[in-house]
Amino acid sequence: MKHPHLSLDIDSLHRAYREGRLTPAELIDEVLARIAAQPDRHEWIRVLDRDALMAHAARLEGESPDTLPLYGIPFAIKDNIDLAGVPTTAACPAFAYTPEHSAFVVERLIEAGALPIGKTNLDQFATGLVGTRSPYGACANAFDPAYISGGSSAGSAVTVATGVVSFSLGTDTAGSGRVPAAFNNLIGVKPTRGLLSASGVVPACRSLDTVSIFALTVPDAERVLAVTAAFDAHDAYARPRPLTTHGFDPARFRFGVPRAEQLQFFGNAEAERLFHEAVARLQSLGGTRVEIDFAPFLDAARLLYEGPWVTERYLATQPLIDEAPGELLAVTRGIIGGGAAPRATDCFRAQYRLMDYKRQAEAAWQAVDVLVTPTAGTIYTIAQVNADPVRLNSNLGYYTNFMNLLDLASLAVPAGFQADGLPFGITLIAPAFGDGALLPLGERFQHASVETQGATAHPVPAPRPVTGPAPGHLRVAVCGAHMQGLPLNHQLTERGARLVAKTRTSPHYRFYALAGGPPWRPGLVRDAGGQAIEVEVWELPAAHFGSFVDGIPAPLGIGRVELADGSRVAGFLCEPHGVADAREITHLGGWRAYLGACRTELITDSARAGADGL
Repeated sequence: MKHPHLSLDIDSLHRAYREGRLTPAELIDEVLARIAAQPDRHEWIRVLDRDALMAHAARLEGESPDTLPLYGIPFAIKDNIDLAGVPTTAACPAFAYTPEHSAFVVERLIEAGALPIGKTNLDQFATGLVGTRSPYGACANAFDPAYISGGSSAGSAVTVATGVVSFSLGTDTAGSGRVPAAFNNLIGVKPTRGLLSASGVVPACRSLDTVSIFALTVPDAERVLAVTAAFDAHDAYARPRPLTTHGFDPARFRFGVPRAEQLQFFGNAEAERLFHEAVARLQSLGGTRVEIDFAPFLDAARLLYEGPWVTERYLATQPLIDEAPGELLAVTRGIIGGGAAPRATDCFRAQYRLMDYKRQAEAAWQAVDVLVTPTAGTIYTIAQVNADPVRLNSNLGYYTNFMNLLDLASLAVPAGFQADGLPFGITLIAPAFGDGALLPLGERFQHASVETQGATAHPVPAPRPVTGPAPGHLRVAVCGAHMQGLPLNHQLTERGARLVAKTRTSPHYRFYALAGGPPWRPGLVRDAGGQAIEVEVWELPAAHFGSFVDGIPAPLGIGRVELADGSRVAGFLCEPHGVADAREITHLGGWRAYLGACRTELITDSARAGADGL
């Protein structure tokens, strides 16, 4: 190996490329050398040969990290996702076929400069959370080979954790993109259903499936998500991202946790300790803990395998089950075979129950910005799972099975290590299409919780400063009747806006109480001889910004207001002619102080009038 100490996080690789210390061809040789030098954990089903890999590298000639966002970045692909010219097995050799075209998300990644290294092992037909249900061998944990890697995206997680690739693709129907992340100290992105195309993906439950992402760091996951989250009109289940999405301030947020009696750690005291430490850490990062009723989430989770959705797994594999059932592993065949029994009445009955649970679960979002749970309540050895495969697998889905049924977005984040050195993780959860809002908080939490990336010795980078609004949102500074508790504040809150900062302007403004009213309004005018004025910064969905500013009367308008820290946001400003008949109140420093002064004047005037009447 020429670069044995090179970190494969995207920033490190791009820095090496820009400085001329590395080429994509050299990177491929390094990746192949790392694969050859590491113990076989049964993580790969197929690694592309060197000639095929070099052909991918040759495509990058004339390009650079400045032209392609994933230039020269190696990645692995779960073997239920198509890569053109390479067999897709879904961990069942009898099912194998060789696709002519890559899956939509794979094509996007290759076009962005990423280098596909090979296809990874999985629980057969993505049925399992353990990583042991494969004829290609049980995939071993990156930290201790006696323990499970988690599944079904087993090999995809282990290849990233061991520093062989920078990121990987998995799938996630019931936890397959999160449980392996937790067990291997990784970031696991479970996107909103339909945000990433499932074209070219072998379905497990087609109506619930999503492609998932494993990465060493949150910035890496964010880059990959940005490339892959493109609408695919050829995927009937694809959904375009709406203009309005869930957002919150990652430095000031409310997070929900299940009631104490609803938490389950299956006898693992270390996992319980680490979860409570994670809750305390979130509080130290600016979060306010709110206890929520987790019952509707748990009720929905039970529907995944106890309800008719298992029929979707049966439909995906029916030809093989009908013609050659012996080609499936016994445990896989037993689970999927149950999908032949449900009737149409069972399906509709379960749909009605699910909608009831979903409505009950929605109540949580009235109280919190994000939900937090363990990703898994415990971890097992491979031997334990082999001895009791169904029950222990079910335990691992306690915090994951409800996610796609309830149409939620989630991010699995490392949260520390047990005393025996095995990783533990939590999951951050948001409503559908709140994916982008989870990333900044996940980045801060990962850096505060663990020191290294995956099972490597490379440090987790310091979190980037949070300076802007959540995706799909805008920030606006208000200085008068729109402030919290004042008469026009409802015009913000009814549009889904939330307060993100109480601050002041730079010391370059004059402030006036305008004529007319009610409601009484102030006027903020830029003036180098002024002073700092109290303002509130609110964040609201971009889709509602137009209707908000449309109601602003002259002489007020929206401009750029400079804040005390030098940043600028949209905000209320007054045209200079509008203050001709106004009362200057700059010396009071803000609208609340002015209202207080008015009340004092009113009381004083009333007292004076009373005295005059005596």
